[in-house]
Amino acid sequence: MTSEPGSTKFQIDLRRHLRNNEVERNLTILICELAEASKYIINSIRTGDLGVAGTSNLYGEEQLELDVLSDRILQKRLKNSGVVSSFLSEESSEVVYLACEDGQCYSVAYDPLDGSSLVDVNLAVGTIISIYAGSDLMQTGRKQVAAMYILYGPRTTIVYSTGNGVHEFAMNQLMEYTLVQENVTIDKAGGIYSPGGQRNLYTDGTREYVLSLEASGHKLRYSGGFVPDINQILMKGRGIFMYPHLKGHPNGKLRLLYELNPMAFLVEQAGGAASNGYMPIMDIKPQGIDDRAPVFIGCKEDVAMAESFVARELAVTG
Repeated sequence: MTSEPGSTKFQIDLRRHLRNNEVERNLTILICELAEASKYIINSIRTGDLGVAGTSNLYGEEQLELDVLSDRILQKRLKNSGVVSSFLSEESSEVVYLACEDGQCYSVAYDPLDGSSLVDVNLAVGTIISIYAGSDLMQTGRKQVAAMYILYGPRTTIVYSTGNGVHEFAMNQLMEYTLVQENVTIDKAGGIYSPGGQRNLYTDGTREYVLSLEASGHKLRYSGGFVPDINQILMKGRGIFMYPHLKGHPNGKLRLLYELNPMAFLVEQAGGAASNGYMPIMDIKPQGIDDRAPVFIGCKEDVAMAESFVARELAVTG
């Protein structure tokens, strides 16, 4: 069932949708808490300080005021939810453990404001969230019980999955999330590509892969933000995003726990694939909270083609 944003017809809100799909009670509470947090984050984006915070995150990257504020908003919601046993933010250096004794508890890894440096030029940004049962976050992405992202763009939308398809919700005038479409799917092959990283640092296999995409008519569509680019692929139902291994940077840029695992979960649920060039993203066992990996994510055939070019490169270089 779908409904148009702003329609006067009966609309299904996020909580009702979760209940209709028999999502476990505490997981429903958690997802709704995260949705509530996003209302404060979008207000901060619209009205908040765009300057630097004077601090750095785990990776030595300068934090913006919006990064810090978004993180605080999410932390407060997670701590007060009563259903979270641990959480880890991309802005922090350690896992936070909480008391959770009422039924099933969950652990959460999140990037509070991915692409925050794009806010001052008024481009879309987002929050990315990965959810596991229990308190152990150091598991393969295959063990996720849910994943979601919130996109702050011309519209504010939530895309989530609990392992039963991918569903999109939009914030209405009352700041409530109502269903836009259920069971989002993507095609086997796409006509757009979003290439991250400096092209002059691509290895031979990646460079040849990009040339093959262009030769087949793929159009370049890259915003510089992971959330809007993945949202584009999911909502258009086609395409591939890549931030590959680079010369001097074999692990790429994007983080496994906060960014790649949740997006891989969503894209696979929509019928796509996500790979580091050698194996599925969600089969990678994390060794540390700051692990990174290259990524090719989107239509299955496009991802399989990327793996073939990487394999050919390895065969040549040994």
